[in-house]
Formats: sequence, C-alpha cells, structure tokens
Amino acid sequence: MTTIVATPRHRFRGRDIIAGVSVALIGIPQSLAYADLAGMPGYTGLYALGVPLIAAALFASSPYLQTGPVATTALLTYGALVPLAEPGSPDYLALAGLLAVVIGVTRIAVGLSRAGWLSYLMSRPLLEGFMSGAAVLIVASQLPGALGANAPRGGVLLRASWTLSHPGEWEVMSLLFAAGTAVIIVAGRRVAPRIPGVLVAAGVGLLYSRITGYAGPTVGDIPTSFPPLTVGLPWSRLPTLVLPGVVIALIGFAEAASISRAFASEDRERWDANREFLSQGAANVAAGLTGGFPVGGSFARSSLNRMAGAGSRWSGLVTGLTVLLFLPFADILSPLPRAVLAGIVIAAVWSLFRPRTLLRIWSVSKSQALIAWGTFALTLALAPHVEHAVLLGVLAAGAVHLLKELRPVVASRRVGGTLHLEPQGVLWFGSAPVLDDVILAALSDEPDVEEVVIHCGGLGRIDLTGAYQLAEMLDQLRVTGLKVELAGVPDHAVRVLTGTGAQSEAASRGAGAHAAREEHPR
Repeated sequence: MTTIVATPRHRFRGRDIIAGVSVALIGIPQSLAYADLAGMPGYTGLYALGVPLIAAALFASSPYLQTGPVATTALLTYGALVPLAEPGSPDYLALAGLLAVVIGVTRIAVGLSRAGWLSYLMSRPLLEGFMSGAAVLIVASQLPGALGANAPRGGVLLRASWTLSHPGEWEVMSLLFAAGTAVIIVAGRRVAPRIPGVLVAAGVGLLYSRITGYAGPTVGDIPTSFPPLTVGLPWSRLPTLVLPGVVIALIGFAEAASISRAFASEDRERWDANREFLSQGAANVAAGLTGGFPVGGSFARSSLNRMAGAGSRWSGLVTGLTVLLFLPFADILSPLPRAVLAGIVIAAVWSLFRPRTLLRIWSVSKSQALIAWGTFALTLALAPHVEHAVLLGVLAAGAVHLLKELRPVVASRRVGGTLHLEPQGVLWFGSAPVLDDVILAALSDEPDVEEVVIHCGGLGRIDLTGAYQLAEMLDQLRVTGLKVELAGVPDHAVRVLTGTGAQSEAASRGAGAHAAREEHPR
C-alpha cells in the first residue's frame, strides 16, 4: 500500500499558488491545441486540464510534474480512435473518455502492484525513433490548419503533402498566425524564458481576431459550464480499446518518468515511479469521467512550474482549480484563430525530431540504430496506428537483445601449453550450446595444448542449464586427457557450479577465500 508522508516537499507553500496559476495561463491555450490534435473539440482540452490535475496532485511523487493534454498522447489517442469513429463526433468523444479510463486503470494497476520498473522496458533507441517519427506526424497534421488549406480527407502525411503541393489553397492570415505564433514561442524561450510565449502568442491572435472580426477558422463555441461527471461510457466497446490503452499507458508514462527523473536528479531527491503511475492513472480516470481525453506529463509546463518556484505537488492542484474557475469565462477564447493553435503545437514538438541523435546512435551501435531508425520508419508508415510501431519496436529490441545473449563472445590466448578461454556474456539454456561449440572450435585450432583454463569472471549470470552443460563439456575434455580448470568464478555462480559438479567443493572454497582476500586485503 502506498503511503504519502508529509515531508517538506509535500507541504503546501505560498509560492505554489504563483506557480500553479502561471502554469494554468500557459496550459489553457495549449490544451485547446492538443485537443484539436487528438481529434477532440477544443473545450475538452480544458476539461482534461482541470479535474485530472487535481486528481494527480493527490498521489504525485514529483513536486513539479504537471499533468494534462500533451502532444504525444494526443497523437496516440487520435491513432487509436480514428478507425472507430468520426473525429469530433459524440461517439468519438465517448470513446476518448473510455480510452482514458483504460489508460488510467492500467497505470493504477501498475502502481499498486509496484511494477514501476515497466517504465524502463522501452529502450532509449526505440523511444528516440518513435519520438522523432511522432514529431514528424504531429507537425504534418498541423500543416493544413497552419496554412489555412482545406485538405481532402485521408492520412496525416497524405493531407500534409497535398497541402504543401497546393500553395494556391493557402490563406495568408493563417500562415502569418501560425508562423508568428511559432516564432514568438521559440524566440521567447531563448531570449526571455520567463515570459510565457504561448500566452503572448494566444493573446495577440485573440486580440487581432476580436478587433478585425477575423472570418477565418477559429476555436468556435466553448461551453461555459463545469465538466460533466458521467459513467455512461460505451463499455461494450471496451475490448477494442484494451490493447491501445495498455500501450498508450506505458508509452505515455515514459515522458512523465523522464521529466520526474531529470528533476529529481537535479534536486538530489528521491522519485517514486510507483507513486507517479498512481498519479497519472488517477488523472486519466478523472479525465475519462469528466468529458476529457487521455493525458500525460508535460515537459514544458513542468519546467515552467519549477521555474516559477513550485515547492510541492500541490502546485498542480492550484493549476487545476484555476482552470475550473476559468471555465465560466472560457467563451472569451472562441474567436481565437485555429492557426494559432497549430503554431502552438508545431512550436512544442519540432524539437522532438532529433536526426542528429539518430545518426549518433548509428555511430555507436549499428544494431541499436536499426531499432531506432526502424521504429522511426514504422511510426510514419503505420500512422495513424503508431502504437503498432512501438509494439514492433519493442519486439525488435527484444530480438536484438536475445540474439546477443545467444551468441557469447569467447576470447582465447595461449601461454605455453595452456589455452586460456575468457567467455563474456550470459550462460543460460539458450547460449550454452553456442558456448560449447565456440570452446570446442577454439580447442580444435590448438590441438596440442595440455591444459585449458576457462575464466568465468566475464559471465554475468549462469543458470542451471548452462551450469549442467558446462559440467558435461568439462567431463568430456577430461576424458581426452586434458587438464581443465575454472578460474575467476563469480560469487553468484559458485553455488550452481558446485551443485552441478562443474566445480569441486575445494575449488569453490578456494574461490571464496580468494574473493574475500580481494575484498578485504591486509
């Protein structure tokens, strides 16, 4: 059971109010933009930013993490739901709520079972490939809105290519709104990071629209009521959302985990992945039951929260309450040009496309680069089902790891009549036959040796099957008249090697005494 202790970092502080309100001012226009990316009406972004943040604050481990609509989770939501219903339709909205509940229950289950280690299952190359691919798709999805083009129905990349190839369909004001918004946000981060570029850009676009009576696409009607509490979700459609929900629960948490770990490392504080799973799970359940859609941890808003002086997790509660208090007046955002929302999204995700990182992985490890570039290509090719790309990437990463584990490396050197063999890797039931063949091949190249010494210090783990196979091979070598010795047996392997007869009791005691002398030299 998870217990929340009232340590100083969990006590409410006055500066949490300033930080929470500051984040709300940025989060409101951002949530409208991410709702559009998810295929949802803009106002549902406000619903996904209010109550979910309050729920998250009750369990959060990080004092800075801000939960709500984020680009990656919005893209995954769109990919999971677009084959099932028309974006923006009542059926689509209901399915989005159900998907959020599935994600929330999954994360809560992980947190309660203390399986937070699942957040580390996805390798860094896989995440780099997916995030770069997702960034390309997100930017592509915003191009029609940013350029004011009425692109035909179709896939994200198809609509983007049509938009770029038909400049005659572009609207000048939409282009100016989107470009101006992106410039204000990006330049603001570099020149004056404390100035909220998102808020400035949204304010400029809103003011222009009101003064000039802008007739282009705008946010449109926004209800001024509080989020509706409902359990009337399409539960009969649950089976179709279980797999994407579980995948999104793990993929989306990776971003929240990286944010929390980074801040905890900088502050030299502890961070609890299980608590954060509970926090993110509660936020998603709350989003699903109050008219929202799946949510995750936001790097930009979390960074602002920290910069604004947040000292505890209750700053997120302040943000949520601020958004709820704003809802009765939310219709003031109705004239906001949709191109501004497109600019906000593009400015938020363009940095996620990191080709240099992908190239650097190639220079370090070709096999890991294949995972990164393969996941990147699959993310683009399988859109909008990007969750399938992640699953295939996980399988590919597992296959690469398994192939390496199946092929242990054995270095050999001869000193006089003695052949020294130094296996590296893991000796388990999968690699034992391969190790057997490699050692026998090394012996065939040196037929006149009189003694063989197998140095086991490079074996990270030896399972029972591997130990039995090693014992049998040693017996076969001794029958041929060779003197065979195991050296450098790691402490964790002494018991299993002794139990299978690969090493004698006397040798085991000798190895233990040697290890003791190494650990406590006189």
